[in-house]
Amino acid sequence: MSHRQVLEALSGLLLGMFVSMIAGTVVSTSLPVIVHELKGDQTAFTWVITSTLLTTAISTPIWGKLADLFNRKLLIQIALVLFVAASAVAGFSDSATSLIAARAVQGIGAGGLAALSQIIMADIISPRERGRYAGLFGAVMALATVGGPLLGGLITDTLGWRWNFFVAVPFAIAALIMLQLTLHLPRYPKRRVHIDYLGIVLLSVSVSLLLVWVTMGGSQFEWNSLTSILMGVGAGVGIIAFVIVEHFVKEPLVPMSLFRNRTFTLSVIASIATGLAMFGMSVYLSQYMQMSRGASPTEAGLMTLPMIGGLLISSIVIGQRISRYGRWKAFMVTGAAMLAVGSFLLTTIHYDTNFWLLSVFMFLAGAGVGVTMQNLVLVVQNTANPSEMGVASSGVAFFRSVGGTVGVSVMGAMLASRLLEVFGTNAAALKKAAVAAGDKGIEALEQLSSGTIPEVRLLPDGLREIVEDSYAQAIAFSFWIAVPLAIISLIAIIALPNIPLARQTNVERLADDEAALAAVTANVAVTTGTIDLREVAARAAADGRRTVGATPPRSSDTRSPDGTGGSSGQTP
Repeated sequence: MSHRQVLEALSGLLLGMFVSMIAGTVVSTSLPVIVHELKGDQTAFTWVITSTLLTTAISTPIWGKLADLFNRKLLIQIALVLFVAASAVAGFSDSATSLIAARAVQGIGAGGLAALSQIIMADIISPRERGRYAGLFGAVMALATVGGPLLGGLITDTLGWRWNFFVAVPFAIAALIMLQLTLHLPRYPKRRVHIDYLGIVLLSVSVSLLLVWVTMGGSQFEWNSLTSILMGVGAGVGIIAFVIVEHFVKEPLVPMSLFRNRTFTLSVIASIATGLAMFGMSVYLSQYMQMSRGASPTEAGLMTLPMIGGLLISSIVIGQRISRYGRWKAFMVTGAAMLAVGSFLLTTIHYDTNFWLLSVFMFLAGAGVGVTMQNLVLVVQNTANPSEMGVASSGVAFFRSVGGTVGVSVMGAMLASRLLEVFGTNAAALKKAAVAAGDKGIEALEQLSSGTIPEVRLLPDGLREIVEDSYAQAIAFSFWIAVPLAIISLIAIIALPNIPLARQTNVERLADDEAALAAVTANVAVTTGTIDLREVAARAAADGRRTVGATPPRSSDTRSPDGTGGSSGQTP
């Protein structure tokens, strides 16, 4: 495809990505207000986030497998409709429970948008050329990640929080029209498909059990209780059963053969820490700004700009450097190190930490996420078998989502547990400050005792300082979970094979594989005398035109699916 054709194809895809990102970021700064008005506690706050991440994680590999079997353009349009419809329903929520349910459905659509956008990019842009278009993706990310929290805060302070969920609808309609008009993908050969229903059920049940167990353990039930033991054992048995099933089904949801690829396995390990940092830190830093620094939703959006700025600047600049030189290893090792350092520094924050110092901490963590997040998918696509591009790309996204979901759940549980401990220590001081503040202080203390998240900036002065300090201690403590995982991510990225980026798109690699298969078939046929060589050549040429369009095959890349060198694609 020419540069102009790529830009036309990307226009609808970029708008679709913008819709999914803006619908997520626009509510990030409003969540404390939303949960407060719906009379939810810290557990409800965590589940409003976790429900979306959970269904995103479960649905991502399913969407990825469907992308290898069905029309990718239709699939991404279905995912977009599902995502925005659920967003609109969330706007009518009258309780924390109904909001959590709507957000869960929203996550199914988000999983499709996340997986399919990466897969379609591999169809039309080669790994080496991907950085050339990093500026476009960076601009979309900038508009959504910077503008979303600011817009969400402004909408919450003026129109009310419900409009945060409605704002994506007009953008979604425009994205659907653009996708229909501009996204033209090559036709893949039709074949009989087999959907791994048992794998879908086992994956959904086991991951759900794991996350519910992690989130509620220690608060809703004791860790050593029968309920806890049954949920933990059930999750473990479900995961083992899923792995066994995937070895025997004809079309596995997550082919276990992928884990024989060293690049894929190490990228999966690294993506778990990246997901935790990306989701967990952004959620709880926004809560920190409002609960520990007395910021309004709009102000909280402005105060988290250093982290978002680090993510955007690093992703754009490093993406262009990688595209120019075709080398990625040194950049990603540096990014992983920045993520580890930033994660550690965020565990030291207090309610009165100098904001410029806090900005440096956030920038480092954001820059680390920006360098590693997209490039982990890139290095996997660079070595993946073309016929498994969907499951390979979605596999990395799946484990990143799982890392984010488990991270948010564990961070939320750690925060809630630590908060109860700190409030217990400060009980006498809280009571004294509440009495001194009069009726308003007593009412606020009763609200705190019920577990409902308070609107800290409206609390009386003496009481507010104690609450701000308590939340700061709890949030800083919850960030400790990110530190060891960031170190593991750094080690995994250091161990990744340093394979130069290919110059072929996925479609071109498939064309090469088709040509190689035709040549081998012709060789065998001529040797055995079973078929005429001219007939084989004519049939292969006709099949190639039908399946991959008019794209001429290029020379093969010097690497194999396992990233160890050899010919492009998989040996027939």
